[in-house]
Amino acid sequence: MSEITSSIKSHFYENSLPVVSVQMPVFNGGKYLAEAVESILNQTFRDFEFLLLDDGSTDDSLRLLHQYAGKDSRLRVFSRENRGVGETQYELAQLARGEFIAQLDQDDIALPNRLELQVDFLRKNPKVVCVGGAFQMIDGAGRYLTTLKMPQTNIEIQALILGGHGAITHSCAMMRSTQLKVIGGYDKNYNLAQDLDLWLRLGEIGELANLKDVILKYRLHDKSLSETSGKKQREEARLVCENAWQRRSVAGVFSAENLWRPGSDRTSRHSFMLKYGWWAWNSRQRKTAFYYGCKAIKSKPFSMAGWKLLAVSLLKPLMNTNRG
Repeated sequence: MSEITSSIKSHFYENSLPVVSVQMPVFNGGKYLAEAVESILNQTFRDFEFLLLDDGSTDDSLRLLHQYAGKDSRLRVFSRENRGVGETQYELAQLARGEFIAQLDQDDIALPNRLELQVDFLRKNPKVVCVGGAFQMIDGAGRYLTTLKMPQTNIEIQALILGGHGAITHSCAMMRSTQLKVIGGYDKNYNLAQDLDLWLRLGEIGELANLKDVILKYRLHDKSLSETSGKKQREEARLVCENAWQRRSVAGVFSAENLWRPGSDRTSRHSFMLKYGWWAWNSRQRKTAFYYGCKAIKSKPFSMAGWKLLAVSLLKPLMNTNRG
């Protein structure tokens, strides 16, 4: 950590401090990394620094980051051996100089006015220590599936996170840096539920909120940690909640048992392919609904549910009705 700290001090010779520090941990960012980086560089709010720490990638992620840094001085690129996302998030937060710290995962896309909307909200709501927002769900190929609205009030969010639910999406989050330092930043011991732990601890010193505005495109793909380590993520989330219940002296109930991403078994993949397909259908994305109908049939060819989705995507006129 000392090498990184000294490195950043040598970089930052300016007298003025950025309003926002955007931080992105990078590990084998692959084909999505460039789009994620450019979504920050194209923000309407321009007063930010962009901190990127390569966590021992074995692909060309670091080379790509240095290319962007050579074109835009707001990027600060660091690298070291692999230590995991928990420690990477912790180190990035220590490097941040901004009044606010915004997160973006390496496979997501920030909409152009995201930073502008969140800075404005936090300045108008001094009791709020962290704000997220609504987001669009896209798949690995960038196909639009649906838009998810998040609970907006502190009471709603606190109740959900105490039960283990991700009521603030990590890639949507913007926090006050001073409050993040008060709680000691990210816990380096967590690599799968570090965001839930952070919301719970921030919620003990201030209010949490979500914008009603859509500020992000959240990408679903089979290489993400949420998909490859879903069961372990649930176990870590339970531990995080148990620690929070003890700190808050409450008798909590962990209600987030169900995986929110497909597992490796055929039944789970079939169920989620149907969900994505009906999301797409209700979003008037007929071709995408057809695609996921085919995926569902491949998982369970003798289940009528996949054939129904396929038939509807081919034959029925588009409607705005809700389907399960």
